[in-house]
Amino acid sequence: MTSERTRLRMVERLRGQGIRDAAVLAAMAEVPRHIFVDEALASRAYEDIALPLGFGQTISSPHTVARMSELARNGRALDKVLEIGTGCGYQTAVLARLARQVYSMERIAALVRKVRRNLREAGVANVHLRHGDGHVGMPEVAPFDAIVMTAAAARAPEALLGQLGAGGRMVLPVAGRNGQHLHVIELTAKGLVERRMDPVVFVPLLPGVG
Repeated sequence: MTSERTRLRMVERLRGQGIRDAAVLAAMAEVPRHIFVDEALASRAYEDIALPLGFGQTISSPHTVARMSELARNGRALDKVLEIGTGCGYQTAVLARLARQVYSMERIAALVRKVRRNLREAGVANVHLRHGDGHVGMPEVAPFDAIVMTAAAARAPEALLGQLGAGGRMVLPVAGRNGQHLHVIELTAKGLVERRMDPVVFVPLLPGVG
């Protein structure tokens, strides 16, 4: 269940689910998802489901990871990407194959330590991890071509929107009265343009660090 053949079957399923970006599909084929899940769940690593990580966190389903990556990339080469909510590092590793540099923030210190091991095992070297409050972002290394937030909020944090570069996109789950939906916010010449996309389920974005 952890072979390259299993990953390729996952990619074919993603293609059937509407993921079209060839670079995203290639990244999904390359990243060994079983490294990023608990050993007891490794046999389910390539199913299209979210899995628990502990600490009240989850690893998103492959389709959600691919969809957010596709929306963030929007067919462009990416230089710098900011991720809010590193979790186990799977989304991080996928983004690392789509961007020159990935900056990722996680509020739970124990997960940061775990992610460092996961990324090292997966051979990922272009990720800069930080233990911190995702509401703040990393203004000192902004602007970013894309910001991917993997926790739900009622609206995009203003501090993060201020770190988007021209033409940049923020992809995040927004919680509303009708549940959560992915939103894409793009910084255009006329200002910020926001669109609601697919229904999703994410853990909430929490302040502070743990």
